[in-house]
Amino acid sequence: MANPVLKPHFSPEEYLAWEAEQSEKHEYVDGEVFAMAGAAEGHITVCLNVAMALRQHLKGSPCRTFMADMKVQAHADSGFYYPDVVVTCSARDAKDPLVKREPSLLVEVLSPGTAAYDRGAKFSSYRQLASLQEYVLIDTDTRATDVYRKGADGLWVLHPFAGDEAVELVSVALTIPAAVLFDELDAPAVAEADATGEQH
Repeated sequence: MANPVLKPHFSPEEYLAWEAEQSEKHEYVDGEVFAMAGAAEGHITVCLNVAMALRQHLKGSPCRTFMADMKVQAHADSGFYYPDVVVTCSARDAKDPLVKREPSLLVEVLSPGTAAYDRGAKFSSYRQLASLQEYVLIDTDTRATDVYRKGADGLWVLHPFAGDEAVELVSVALTIPAAVLFDELDAPAVAEADATGEQH
């Protein structure tokens, strides 16, 4: 997570008013705002692949898919985030064009600087969303996807997918083939041995 921007502590209402006037995006956690860094090409490619698959699948349903620029409020007092991909089927969310509060699916594509935060503190905050059914973490380097799914007992269970496995998203009844998820993503930089046994 980025260092906090040098601003006084904001209330949620003050943050929303301030953020509306900014040229760059900032997340808000416990009164502090954090500038968001730009994303690499591979990150953006996978985000787009996921969002396109979800949008096409959910077309004609009450559910809406948003990518990157939609704020999600994790709880009433604080916590505004910009997930990479958001799906909400909430009638309440449909009435608010700026903030979604009842998402059913959140997706984060990992980067070296944010992976620990996405898996830890951010997931902890997202779990406060009663509506959330699945939280998806995609590693573009290893092409592995971790789907955390909330069971009927309220417990979150990890469902890992790797290699050529299709990713199953129960919350929206969609299975995304690996070829679709990682379409147009450059091959991982893996050292390959040549005929003499040398690596390059």
